[in-house]
Amino acid sequence: MKIRKAMEKAKKDLAKQPASDIVAKHPDLYQEWTSPVYSETRQVVLNKDVLAKNRCIAMSPGSPFLGPYKVLRTQIYKRTQAEGWNTLMVTSAVPGEGKSLTAINLALTFAKEFDQTVLLMDCDLHRQDIHKLMGIDSDLGLADYLVDERPLKDLLIWPGIEKLTLISGNRTIADSTEFLTSSRMTSLVQEIKNRYADRFVVFDTPPVLSGADAIAFVAQVDCFLMVVEADKTPLPDIKRALELLPKEKFLGFVLNRYASKDDDHYAYY
Repeated sequence: MKIRKAMEKAKKDLAKQPASDIVAKHPDLYQEWTSPVYSETRQVVLNKDVLAKNRCIAMSPGSPFLGPYKVLRTQIYKRTQAEGWNTLMVTSAVPGEGKSLTAINLALTFAKEFDQTVLLMDCDLHRQDIHKLMGIDSDLGLADYLVDERPLKDLLIWPGIEKLTLISGNRTIADSTEFLTSSRMTSLVQEIKNRYADRFVVFDTPPVLSGADAIAFVAQVDCFLMVVEADKTPLPDIKRALELLPKEKFLGFVLNRYASKDDDHYAYY
């Protein structure tokens, strides 16, 4: 907003004085946001064929599914900005609804648009799927941070996408609820939430009705989305899952695998 106002003022002033004089008078208004350099993260090269195969469509500009994700991104951005929120939990009522893929595509879409960094964290300690869906080899993840106290920098992965980092590894643990509500996890959430003012964090958590993880972890985030599969997720399960989570943090549903009547594609809403 400041940059836009400065440019409008500069256009009016150009007729009166050199543009260099205007910039000299208003240096703070002409400093655009720049993406950080990820010097302490492990860099990987993504395989576009793997991403396409696993429906990480936010990396495909021509995908017919990209439009709905942009709409979803804009709706989330407006709501979270109005509330001053920057942490989002993505979950589902039951397994198999596509929550991890939704979290990936949402993070990718956020990273491509707004002046902020995005951290995607795989908090499903029963199934670490994010790095697999993105075709990334990763041995270290959240479990290693919580159990073995590995430093955060050892977990961070930069997939070569500007403004995006992620955490996802192979290790899973049984007592996941206790670890997700531990003081170490609480400290981690607070650190990644408050360390950078321009950061947005997306947490992928287990389904609500498959255990206590999402129910316990939601207390640490600002808001959550629930992914449901069209014509599959039982309505009683959806209602029961919502009753277990705080209503004031509920942003809405993402309807996954919805078959459009206009074509043979699946869409996301």
